[in-house]
Amino acid sequence: MAKFLTNREENYAQWYNDLVIKADLAENSVVRGCMVIKPYGYAIWEKIQAELDRKFKATGHVNAYFPLFIPKSFFSKEAKHVEGFAKECAIVTHYRLKKDESGNGLIVDPAAKLEEELIVRPTSETIIWNSYKNWIQSYRDLPILINQWANVVRWEMRTRLFLRTAEFLWQEGHTAHATSQEAIEETERMLGVYSDFAEDFMALPVIKGYKSENERFAGAIDTYTIEALMQDGKALQAGTSHFLGQNFAKAFDVQFTDKTGKLDYVWATSWGLSTRMIGALIMAHSDNNGLVLPPRLAPIQVVIIPIYKNPEQLETISVAAKKIMSSLEFLGISVKYDDRDTNKPGWKFANYELKGVPVRLAIGPRDIENSTVEVARRDTLEKETVPMNGIEAHITGLLEDIQNNIYHKALEFRKANTFYVDKWDDFVNILDNQGGFIMAHWDGTAETEEKIKEETKATIRCIPFDSPDEDGKCIYSGKPSKRRVLFARSY
Repeated sequence: MAKFLTNREENYAQWYNDLVIKADLAENSVVRGCMVIKPYGYAIWEKIQAELDRKFKATGHVNAYFPLFIPKSFFSKEAKHVEGFAKECAIVTHYRLKKDESGNGLIVDPAAKLEEELIVRPTSETIIWNSYKNWIQSYRDLPILINQWANVVRWEMRTRLFLRTAEFLWQEGHTAHATSQEAIEETERMLGVYSDFAEDFMALPVIKGYKSENERFAGAIDTYTIEALMQDGKALQAGTSHFLGQNFAKAFDVQFTDKTGKLDYVWATSWGLSTRMIGALIMAHSDNNGLVLPPRLAPIQVVIIPIYKNPEQLETISVAAKKIMSSLEFLGISVKYDDRDTNKPGWKFANYELKGVPVRLAIGPRDIENSTVEVARRDTLEKETVPMNGIEAHITGLLEDIQNNIYHKALEFRKANTFYVDKWDDFVNILDNQGGFIMAHWDGTAETEEKIKEETKATIRCIPFDSPDEDGKCIYSGKPSKRRVLFARSY
């Protein structure tokens, strides 16, 4: 299977596209800029959904759903918000088709023009805060902690499967609070949820920080982010959490009476994570043989492949294989027993390697005689022969070891590709020749930030929370700086 993949070191972008398609994760749709998420890709998204949903509910959030269509007038109520999304909006102007009298199929019925155009949801702050206006009157109605699983549309001109498509899937949290402190704590809490999920389940080490003013979410007072490093040296924004202040409450006149009887505007947050995480999963861990999936997000954690020459051998092997399968499933491990006779074992080995299945068990006649199983792990491609007796404990431990190994490999890669730079020439040289994270001083001005972006295509990914105070000079302007920030080229 790997021979159908472009070599990662020769053409990373093509390797990525090949892998998404060959591993049956997704494909381009006939609708320009959109994708079809295939069952295997969607199964990974379901795992992401399930764990995040559990984490959200554990922190007191509940799910709801709001309309896909948003009146155009809603966007004009918050100036920075409309400015941030205006160029990406898809707009519904009519509600009916009719037959073309010239016989050329269907046309838009000009008599069916909407009184007010509708924006296809690029994000839901406006439509949700219009509802919150009716839900909130008193401090007793707060906090409101709501999450929505939905699709959104942002009209991208240059797209790439999972990473940037005109329509994508995500979750978006929208919360309302009585005080700014509560809202800030919520913003920080949810970034922590994203960070824990990325590291514990995706095996993806991330850096937490806040965005510069230029990079903030449109309409936010502060945007917090988790940033991850991909194997080509580019950064990927993996999740964001926004402190919205009272901006949207004021735009939609959402006020409440506090405990003292005073009328005040509500404080807000929003936070989101999308199917882009599947792209991150691919680019952070996979290799020239295919996907490398962390066990906690793998749709199939263990595959069992029988090796046989005749039906009698298959029947004997199947008894042992199904016994192992049953005992592993009892432990909550997802297992597939592939006894199809349409493909040979060698093809199956390569196929499941391509799909990133963490553990492969092969059982042949000799294994039955010796009560052993051949065990192969996807992350290192190492194989070993182990006794059938106690295989359950071995596999459980192996899956945990694979999860940890994938994380530590990504962490070591990030450490090896994080550079502390003080000279502009070194800054440019690293970006042009190897990429990676660059910790460098910045004078804090939007003008300098924009100049660096124009000249190098690198952006400030975040101002890390743990970046210490340190006197220095801006990498570009030479002006004084109090701390380093994280630069990188990005997706």
